[in-house]
Amino acid sequence: MTEGRARGTGQKKWRPGGHKGAPRGRPKSRKPAAPGALAETDDGLVRLFGSHAVEAALGNARRTAHRLLATENAERRLADVIRASGVAVERTTPGELDRLLGTDTVHQGLMLEADPLPEPDLAELVERAAEVGPLVLLDHVTDPHNAGAVLRSAAAFGASGVVMTRRHSPPLNGVLAKSASGALDLVPVLMVQNLARTMLDLKDLGFRLIGLEGTSVARLEDETFAGPSALVLGAEGKGLRQLTAETCDQLVSITTGGPLASLNVSNAAAVALHWAAIARRKS
Repeated sequence: MTEGRARGTGQKKWRPGGHKGAPRGRPKSRKPAAPGALAETDDGLVRLFGSHAVEAALGNARRTAHRLLATENAERRLADVIRASGVAVERTTPGELDRLLGTDTVHQGLMLEADPLPEPDLAELVERAAEVGPLVLLDHVTDPHNAGAVLRSAAAFGASGVVMTRRHSPPLNGVLAKSASGALDLVPVLMVQNLARTMLDLKDLGFRLIGLEGTSVARLEDETFAGPSALVLGAEGKGLRQLTAETCDQLVSITTGGPLASLNVSNAAAVALHWAAIARRKS
């Protein structure tokens, strides 16, 4: 990676609706967390947990909720949202949610079982991009924390949508939704079979495809984002795949000034989307 550059590693119509240290000389072993009784359930439902994710889902008219488990304190926190949603609450305990979701899950006393969101089609994202902001394309970003954080940045900085591959992407529930802090129900997500094919379709529609690549001498800061555009980010460590990179109109790097010249994919997305928002405002 070039010094001074940061690597960008990387249906219905959509409407917005610390522990003590171990004794010296003896490493402390930790018992692995139970996977949770629902970890392997394949019933077509998504399970969302955490205050922001559940609150956003309950407030989303496009999301069909079926079952809400909440502790007394959690129900009190979201009382107005729960009341407005009309979803009945099943009172539960933190221990029961630990058993269902796994002891390492940060559920904040809430779990919602719901249908997956209806997917937008590409035409809907293209229409939104003309009014909202750039699209974000994720090339085999498999970590749900990173993908969720990208969604959160997309909501914060006005991206028109996120495109991910059906394979080599995390499921749109649980950990991803918690990391997205509610953005999963705010930003439309399109899952595609072939990312390169989708990129070519976008190019035919006049989109400029800007790939983040840390070795590029071209700079993100020189992009104006004046017309329809898409930011393309690759997986952590591997970056953009060769075909993905070759299909981009321009590869750019993020200029950095510190001793560490690399960013993970979610941080790179946040910086790039922030710059795109500033550039669009200027233009």
